[in-house]
Amino acid sequence: MKLVSLLAALIALPALAQDYPGKPIRMVVGFPPGGGTDVVARIITPRYSELLGQSVVIENRPGATGTMAAGQVAKSAPDGYTIMMGHVSVNAIAPSLFGNLSYDVIKDFAPIGIAAAVPHFVTVHPSLKVSSLNELISYLKTKPDLTFPSAGNGSMPHLAGEIFSSLAGVKLVHVPYKGSGQSMQDLLGGQHLVAFDTMPASAPHVRSGKLRALATSSSARLPAFPDVPTAQEAGLPGYQVTTWYGVFAPGGTPPAIVNRLHADLVKAMQTPDVKAKLEGIGADGTVSRSPAEFAALVRADTARYAKIVKEIGLKMD
Repeated sequence: MKLVSLLAALIALPALAQDYPGKPIRMVVGFPPGGGTDVVARIITPRYSELLGQSVVIENRPGATGTMAAGQVAKSAPDGYTIMMGHVSVNAIAPSLFGNLSYDVIKDFAPIGIAAAVPHFVTVHPSLKVSSLNELISYLKTKPDLTFPSAGNGSMPHLAGEIFSSLAGVKLVHVPYKGSGQSMQDLLGGQHLVAFDTMPASAPHVRSGKLRALATSSSARLPAFPDVPTAQEAGLPGYQVTTWYGVFAPGGTPPAIVNRLHADLVKAMQTPDVKAKLEGIGADGTVSRSPAEFAALVRADTARYAKIVKEIGLKMD
């Protein structure tokens, strides 16, 4: 009986792909509104919906640093109607940090394409009277109990802070939240004085003057923030951290559906207003990588960050 059901499903796949999409699509975001993953998803989905001919509805499912939502998406029907705005922490770094993941980052997802790649800011609250990265590092060496917030244990803002601490020779106390939207509120309120969050989460507050950016983790200055030096320029060589966000479907999704989702993602990203908005948050404006290229990046980053996590001795069990 199982064999008959499997054969019937396989026969139905070409027709499913041909008629796709025939109803609205859910895009799961594993964090609350306001964080980088959510910001990127909301920039892309209006145009993505138009191109696909169906609404792409964002569904925020925060919890366990995005891994809870990823586990749910991994177990969803591979029919293209549940997709995820994933990112490097959930889809490449998590296996090195968490020993009880409910999903396999390679086998349980079908990569569709990169939506954005962004550096991080080293930001401070305006009440902290430092004006350069070197001044911050000197200050932190006298304050080993200073806290920094992140989007959660094992998130990229967490890892960015740990890498910074290791390179700068300072000690900071990590305080995890359920997303960058929540951690940012306490940072703006002065409960924390330093942070290492992504550009999408930080950029509006840097522009408004509510946060002061001392450096970026990029390899070159950003056109949107030409006055902010790179960490290399500011005196901390080797501090280069990038967060990518990408669209994933459950593993086993038919290639025809994956290719359709990828093709319209590329078209959406090439739209002038979408491209301008992504560049406004410091995102790389290049066209999305192909599904095969994206899959290769996931494999490479999974191995690369496993080495980094081991070197800095970070583990979340």
